[in-house]
Amino acid sequence: MADRADGTPLQLTEPGVWVERVGGRVFPKHLPALFLDRDGTINVDTDYPSDPAEIVLRDNIMPAIAAANRAGVPVVVVTNQSGIARGYFDWSVFAEVNGRVLELLGDQGVLVDMVLACAYHEAGVGPLGLADHPMRKPNPGMLIEAGRRLDLDLQRSLIVGDKLADMQAGKRAGLAQGWLVDGDAAVQPGFTIRRLHDRDDLAGLITAIETIGGDNRS
Repeated sequence: MADRADGTPLQLTEPGVWVERVGGRVFPKHLPALFLDRDGTINVDTDYPSDPAEIVLRDNIMPAIAAANRAGVPVVVVTNQSGIARGYFDWSVFAEVNGRVLELLGDQGVLVDMVLACAYHEAGVGPLGLADHPMRKPNPGMLIEAGRRLDLDLQRSLIVGDKLADMQAGKRAGLAQGWLVDGDAAVQPGFTIRRLHDRDDLAGLITAIETIGGDNRS
């Protein structure tokens, strides 16, 4: 298993799971978090992104991350990466692409605190060819692992994603609400899906982030 291009080791806890603590921000225990999908939510999804030079951020997520940073709410990226299992690219390429995403976010003055990725997929080859792995969304494993490592309050946390699998992972992890990019609102037992289409929707997400951040200081 190769290291990154700069020689630093890959942040793998097992062959198909990446867990990376980003930056040095220290948080009190039992905070809620802002969970974010990556491709299609933070950056434009170019169908298995594998070229750092092609990464373009989506404009409407930056204010939400900034609100979380201001409120002292940890920001955690949870991303399925079946392109690795399918053999389209490897973890070293993922590291380069993800590094570019974080670099572009930093250029916009916003920070991510942890990145988790799952490469397992039933269409994969070798050890990554596993179906229904607990870390792969819609399963909640990545959220639960982040909750364990950062000692988060998952019930008060929020998730933003562009697929129903993101919302299902949030519900299964015990979150109460999520925002679906370009999707429709829905109410399910114990979980509310809100749409994220326009400025009004974004304002609602920012208000929700500020609310859970305000709860931290109460």
